[in-house]
Formats: sequence, structure tokens, C-alpha cells
Amino acid sequence: MNRRRFLPTGAAALLAGCSKTAPQAAVDHPVSPVFAARVERYGEALFDTVRRGFEACGLNVRGLRVLLKPNLVEFDPDTPVNTNPAVVAAAAEWLQSEGADVVFAEGPGHRRDTFEMTEAAGYFEAIPHFESRFVDLNLDEVAHHGELGTGQRLYLPKSILGADLVVSIAKMKTHHWAGVTLSMKNLFGIVPGAVYGWPKNALHYNGLTPSILTLNHAVPKMFSIVDGILAMEGNGPIQGQPVPAGVLVMGQDRVAVDATCCRLMAIDPTKVDHLAAAAALGNIAAEKIEQRGDTIHALARPFNLMPEFGYLRPGTRG
Repeated sequence: MNRRRFLPTGAAALLAGCSKTAPQAAVDHPVSPVFAARVERYGEALFDTVRRGFEACGLNVRGLRVLLKPNLVEFDPDTPVNTNPAVVAAAAEWLQSEGADVVFAEGPGHRRDTFEMTEAAGYFEAIPHFESRFVDLNLDEVAHHGELGTGQRLYLPKSILGADLVVSIAKMKTHHWAGVTLSMKNLFGIVPGAVYGWPKNALHYNGLTPSILTLNHAVPKMFSIVDGILAMEGNGPIQGQPVPAGVLVMGQDRVAVDATCCRLMAIDPTKVDHLAAAAALGNIAAEKIEQRGDTIHALARPFNLMPEFGYLRPGTRG
């Protein structure tokens, strides 16, 4: 299913012609540690890698209510559209062992029956008692939380607003509008479909970059995990091709994590509109990111890009 079909012709043209969002004022953030590691498969060794990632980034969760937000869009057993449940299960296991109260939540933009999709994607089988700890963010009780833009109020699920920490567990993918979809873009799933409809076109009418920034500012306490073990390239986030990138990326600075993912994909993060505009949220410059675990050089693999995104390659013009 192609989401372009859900946009009226005029709106799609407007999106295509939107000017870039002005970058936010530079902020002198401390150097951000980002953990990246080679992971070839979703197996038993995954927990140890996730543990090393949390510890390398200095995360302390004892006594916190932690909400794990995977990326669930559509289900197709032959494509890596969604965050693999093994990554979510490993993260939940470590967080619980460190004294966190863990819940799971997502609000898919297409599917109205969220529980049916999560079951098909293997979450019920991979995570003990998942169903009793899962919140459908599309249907959760909401509260007014600022402005979305385009004259609309922003309503967010109370489960998101009440969490001490949100862990965005994204899938590493290219994106046919945003260039890439990683931990920051993953927050589109916190917008309640019961308020904004399906497929949440209010976010697109407002502009992808303004919407991404608004939602990330609305969730100030976030940890990022990006599942690039089996990733997606080309016409993502749904119709792209699987790519065995074999990486897991983690960190407390969402901008630094997503910038690191871009560099692993042979993409210049400063050319990705929402990352270039996110200076107030974190570090994008390589010299302000301390790589822990494996090096980018050891892990990098160029992702295939749609022709219109060729300018995202380092050293190209566009």
C-alpha cells in the first residue's frame, strides 16, 4: 500500500514543493556517546549487545516508568517494515532487570486494529504478557499538549505524557518523503489516530520536518534504539527492499543516534532536513559524537536511494 494514495493531489503537490525548515539556533550540547555494534542476526546474543549499549550510554532507569515505542506500520512477513520484536524483547528484559516498570505502546498510521497487527508481527510470542502491558496509542486517553501547527492543537496520549522515559525503538529505513526514518521520525506513531484520523495526514499537511520537530520537543526524555540488523533501502518505509546492514545503534541523544545511522547508510545527515533543523535537540556534527562499540568505518554500508534523494550522499550537491 502506497501512502501517496491517501493524499489529495493538491496536498501531495504542496508537500513536494515545501521549502526546507530553517535550522534552529546552535546549542552547545555536551559530547554525545552513541553505541553501535555489529549484530548479524536476531538471536540469543542480542540481549548482551543491548545490555552493552545501555551501559555504554550510561542509562539509569531504576524506579522509572519506561515506555517502549517500536515502529509498527504494516505487516508483511517478507519485508523488514517493522521493528523486530526480538530487539524490543531484549530491551525490555534489560530495563526490567535494572528496576524499571516497562510498558509497550504504538499507534500505527494505517492499521486500525493495532492488536491484530502486533500479533501478526510476532510481539505476543516474543514478549511475555505483552498484551496486558500494551497500549494502543491511537485509542489512548489524550491531553492537550501545545500546538501542532496549521492552526491545530496537539493532543497526545496520556501514556506518553505520563512516562518517565520513552524508548524509541525504530527500524533503520530510507523514506520516500523524509529521506530517512529513524528514531525521531518514529514518534509519528505517538499521534492518536482517534483524534487525527488514518493515516494521520495532519502531520503531512503541517510539513514533515515541523511535525517531527514538534513531536520530539514534546517528548524531552527519550532514549533511542535503531534496529538495523535487517534494514530497508530504496522506496521505504513500506515498499523498499531488505538490506542486511547488521547493525544496532543506541544512545540518549536522538539527533546523534540518527546522524550516526545516516553515516552508516552513507548519507550526509546535514542534508536530511529534520536532522539539520534539530540543533536544539542534540548533536549532528561527527566531532560532537563519541562512538562507542564498533566504529562507523567498520559497520558502514551504502544504502540504495531513490533517484530524487541522490543529493543525500556525502560530497554531492542538491
